[in-house]
Amino acid sequence: MVPSKLKIPFLACVALSGLGAAALAAAADQPPPEIPTCDKKIGTLAVTEPENKWWLQYNLDSPEALIKVFVSQSKCFTLLDRGKGLAAAEKERALASSGEMRGGSNIGKGQMKAADYVLVPDLVTKNNNSGGSRVGAVLGGFLPGPLAVVAGGISLKSKTADVVLTLTDVRSTEQVALEQGHSKKTDLGWAAGGGGGFFGGFAAAGASSYANTEIGQVVTMAYLDSYAKLVNDIKGMSLNAKADNVTQSVTMAKPGKMYSAASVKAPVVRALDPGMTLYPSGDKDGIWWKVTDELGNEGWVPSTLFQLAK
Repeated sequence: MVPSKLKIPFLACVALSGLGAAALAAAADQPPPEIPTCDKKIGTLAVTEPENKWWLQYNLDSPEALIKVFVSQSKCFTLLDRGKGLAAAEKERALASSGEMRGGSNIGKGQMKAADYVLVPDLVTKNNNSGGSRVGAVLGGFLPGPLAVVAGGISLKSKTADVVLTLTDVRSTEQVALEQGHSKKTDLGWAAGGGGGFFGGFAAAGASSYANTEIGQVVTMAYLDSYAKLVNDIKGMSLNAKADNVTQSVTMAKPGKMYSAASVKAPVVRALDPGMTLYPSGDKDGIWWKVTDELGNEGWVPSTLFQLAK
């Protein structure tokens, strides 16, 4: 006969087992997560791989393909291809420059869109030796409380992933947003109830390892968590990369003079030599631009005398 004191733990285990099964069933009935969307485009975006190719040790594809799916479906940015698509385009341009294209092909310089922002997917790491980049390591070091404990990139044993997305303004190099994402195997209960359609989109985009492997699915959900937070961040900002960085320095191409007003009859502020750097204020009057030199002198210079700094 089983002692009565052992009956209670046994029954409790049975009850807990039933509750666990019910919880898994409830999770399986949940709909798959949704990629957040924007009402309007914020600007052009290029997705760039981090320096450390951490995904290779987990037999995963580059996260670039994964993030491109998020960006494309969110409609928050106009996505620019700086990877395989650019390489193929450069071949076409090479053919055009060598005269192999038919007349009227209209392929040449000055046609490519510039990226307003760059998005880098990486791992959150506790130190520089555990994968990811220094950005991830710095973030992991500053995470408060319990978050600092779980900030360890990818764990195959516990099936968890901690990732980070960094959005940078190309012109100013300002870090616009940096968001961490976290996911674990138990977050994927809905996938057992028909998540194939959700992950199928990643396989079609060249990120099949994220769709077909358990750790890949965990990493996908971590990046989706991070991307959702990032979209929420930028929705609360008034981002306009072109307007925010309208001022671009110029250099004198010919000798000239800086005048106190937009006229050669105005008093001369100073003489300008070729190669000198000037900083336009944005004010213009015909061909005249209002500028400041490196010493703080302010005045007007004809735009025919200078060119954009390179």
